[in-house]
Amino acid sequence: MEALLIDVRRANQVSITGFTLVELVVVIVIVGVLAAVAMPKFVGDRSFQERGYFEELAAALRTAQKTAVATGCPVRIVVDAAGYAVTQQQAASGRCDISDMSWSVPVRLPDGELLAASAPNGVTVNSSVTAIFDALGTTNLGANQPLSIGAHTLVLQAASGYVDVP
Repeated sequence: MEALLIDVRRANQVSITGFTLVELVVVIVIVGVLAAVAMPKFVGDRSFQERGYFEELAAALRTAQKTAVATGCPVRIVVDAAGYAVTQQQAASGRCDISDMSWSVPVRLPDGELLAASAPNGVTVNSSVTAIFDALGTTNLGANQPLSIGAHTLVLQAASGYVDVP
């Protein structure tokens, strides 16, 4: 009778199998590390870099125009595939030296940083321009100048100096 009772108890026991909490946490950590390392390979950030540089260039053009208006001195911006740089003519006796064609004074932002930047790796500017803003904010360009960065295009209006970002 006792043997029968032991067999009944064993028959009522259900075998529970599964993963321990430690095993689950280890797997989640491994998957997280793999995702952090592998995801940038599958999802590129080029479009984000293009859009960021596009917005930065539009802001630099606007700042160059505003600097020319605020100082009364012409400001030159050179945009090419490598990046952009903004410079002014040398001042003489507190006034702009219009005869100075060296454009030797770099324009600085309020925080002291130069108003210049290089294009991020993999980001290309499809056109280049050298524009000079005068004290009224107008440019020396004969026609509107489109600047394309990847899929984004802005237009520098020749007559007004307006930066048109569609």
